[in-house]
Amino acid sequence: MFEKTKNLCDAFLRLGVPGFDIMVCKDGETVLRHMGGYSDMENRVPVQGNERYNIYSCSKFITCAAAMQLWEKGMFSLEDRLSDYMPAFSQMTVKTDEGIKPAKNPILIKHLFEMTAGFSYDVYSPCLQAFYEETDFRCPTVESINQLAKEPLLFEPGERWNYSLCHDVLAALVEVLSGRKFQDYVKQNIFVPLGMSRSDFLLPKEEQHTIALQYMFDDERGRAVRHSENYYRPGSEYASGGAGCVSTVEDYMKFLEAMRKGDIILKKDTVDLMARNRLTEKQAETYIHAPLHGYGLGIRTPKESGHRKDFGWGGVAGAYLAVDTTNGITLYYSQHLINSPIHPFRYLVYSAVVADILGKDIFPQEMEIYENLIKRARGK
Repeated sequence: MFEKTKNLCDAFLRLGVPGFDIMVCKDGETVLRHMGGYSDMENRVPVQGNERYNIYSCSKFITCAAAMQLWEKGMFSLEDRLSDYMPAFSQMTVKTDEGIKPAKNPILIKHLFEMTAGFSYDVYSPCLQAFYEETDFRCPTVESINQLAKEPLLFEPGERWNYSLCHDVLAALVEVLSGRKFQDYVKQNIFVPLGMSRSDFLLPKEEQHTIALQYMFDDERGRAVRHSENYYRPGSEYASGGAGCVSTVEDYMKFLEAMRKGDIILKKDTVDLMARNRLTEKQAETYIHAPLHGYGLGIRTPKESGHRKDFGWGGVAGAYLAVDTTNGITLYYSQHLINSPIHPFRYLVYSAVVADILGKDIFPQEMEIYENLIKRARGK
């Protein structure tokens, strides 16, 4: 059973991925747990299934869920101005063809969720870098994000979609609204209630060694090489809502299952709201997943006219999540390889899982890409 999914993941190994771990649930029951390759290539240590990984942008789903908990409590409206809670963002500037000018529109909180606020993804922009050095690279979350307000926006808030530091700003907003450090809020309101005991946004220094070895694929050498840095975590006190979480496959699946079911850490109606496409036609022109997906409150979503039913996201080191409430499917694929040669093909995992569970290929174009990838891997 699950031959398509297993064959696909095994093919990833032949294409240069050091190791992987995938877990699939159907209607709340684990129906597949498949892993392969090595967590330590040099010493030939096989993947055990209990590894802690940098999940990078899969952190975003957790951050948005934390923020939506506060929304459910009436602590903000999606239409509120960010500056109502974080005054540093009250006088924004924007880059234009005529130079840097005052922004005409305010940043609304919904823009943070939607990735339409106008920020870049430059974690080391001049104002941020100066503050990091000033704090001896402690970089407290809210104070760091306030420095971001000094940088000009790339475009007017709400004008278009751009992958950026929006969810790092959202984490700072959670901290301001809750009165607790972001990492502590998430731990108390998501990790502890769900039994995610090996997940953290700011792992203590004494536990840093428990993170699995991380690799980067070297295109010139055609193989993975050690790469320990998390570029998106600039300091010891910076809880990156967009890319800072460390977790395990089993821990993260507890979160995904809670989101699939609803009424656990968030109301089902709230999850449904998050998973609804919010992009206008103009915003979608710059959305990287526009052919297959829409984008909601911090996650890719099904398109109204499309056949895919999953919502979720992925991470730069290879993590990939999909939640399909229609078919009762939750999947989480994890690896620890930046610049992965299979990065563009991760969406095929969902297609393969659905084909295995339903017993038929409902994504013919994706299955054609799947078959070609398998053939390519076998030719290695």
